[in-house]
Amino acid sequence: MNEPRQGTVTACCAPPLGPPPILVLPGDPESAQAARQFAREYVGYHLPGVSTDHIDTVVLVACELVTNAIRYGTEPGDSVRLVLDTDERRTRVEVHDPVRRHPRRRPASDERGRGRGLVILDALCPEAWGVADIPFGKAVWAEVSACADVSDGS
Repeated sequence: MNEPRQGTVTACCAPPLGPPPILVLPGDPESAQAARQFAREYVGYHLPGVSTDHIDTVVLVACELVTNAIRYGTEPGDSVRLVLDTDERRTRVEVHDPVRRHPRRRPASDERGRGRGLVILDALCPEAWGVADIPFGKAVWAEVSACADVSDGS
């Protein structure tokens, strides 16, 4: 019977390097701040050399998606899940909530102080966002392009 030598770590048990890709948040308005901080740290760690404009855009998109999920996709006691993935080409922001109802655009209104989240997504991630049904609700995702933002390190 072959047993691992003492002091070796198998691939399945190695801790992740840097911030993990998933953050579970309570369905409370205060969670938007945690989402912003998490997105900033995750992208900064996993995509060194990216512009601050890219990080700021990812943070804004994450905050909007989390805020919308909390406002329209949760009930008291629910949580949302923020999932990030980044590489040299783009950063994907995905937020899962327990409600299947998809977001919809609302008519512009100067009287209403909200309802602009999808307009913001259209402006920051044109043609690179959407909604998918998942087993326990929905996932709203957006991709922020990083192509022109990553420095070559020189």
